[in-house]
Amino acid sequence: MIKKAISYMLISALAFTLMNVTAKKMANYNAFQMVFFRALGTLVFTLTYLLRNKVTIWGTHKKLLFIRSFVGLTSMTLFFTSLHYLPVGTAVTLRYLSPIFAAIFSIFLLKEKIIPIRWVFFIIAFSGVVILRYADLEMNLIGLGIILASAVFSGFVYISISKIGTKEHPYTIVNHFMMVTAVVGGLASLFNWKTPEPEDYLPLLSMGVYGFFGQLYMTKALQIASVNKVAPIKYMEVVFTLLVGVSFFGEAYSVWSLLGIALIIIGLMLNLLYKKSNKG
Repeated sequence: MIKKAISYMLISALAFTLMNVTAKKMANYNAFQMVFFRALGTLVFTLTYLLRNKVTIWGTHKKLLFIRSFVGLTSMTLFFTSLHYLPVGTAVTLRYLSPIFAAIFSIFLLKEKIIPIRWVFFIIAFSGVVILRYADLEMNLIGLGIILASAVFSGFVYISISKIGTKEHPYTIVNHFMMVTAVVGGLASLFNWKTPEPEDYLPLLSMGVYGFFGQLYMTKALQIASVNKVAPIKYMEVVFTLLVGVSFFGEAYSVWSLLGIALIIIGLMLNLLYKKSNKG
């Protein structure tokens, strides 16, 4: 069973990697246009499932669902925007800081407590950010600010989903997010619409397909194995993305940059493992 779970998580990491690198390849389109096509690619699957199984499309807790959709849309738009300024591997790594922001927000919004040792893990991860920033003196500060903002809003996604809990079907939550994203992204992109080349429609829509299967197989893995055993494998997404960035986009990383990325991943993995094993 554990081997199957690991396989599922690797498939998930690969799917998210394909979504990331496709987004980087399509970065010549504006961010709203990209989130629009990203949403369309996923809606094909979520709407089909919900209609076939007669599950509510819009949900019943509309305020909570809208908040989740808004912060998710904002985070995704900022992530796609950051790809105009940063290497895709750097952007993906820094966006993974979102669990730390989520933990901090949970103190004030969910009244949760954080065990002191976890703050040490947070410091390790943020020290990686500092090293990454100063190791690469040419790093675009605008891009750095944008991707950190994306991580902050992604942290709010965790909080909003926690608030929703089991009140809504998982597919309803994702579908609501994608429908709001499609509407807002579509309307916003009209002000700066760039008609895609015929060969670009497939990769633009495929981002939603990759995102859907990435989420699906991550869920499958977590359903049949403990979080401690398979969740760390999701960070293979960073490794895969770095390798593709170097191989296909000619991105270069110094030893210090790689050290910074490694510290971020180590800090986040320690936090994840300790949280799940100690429930704190």
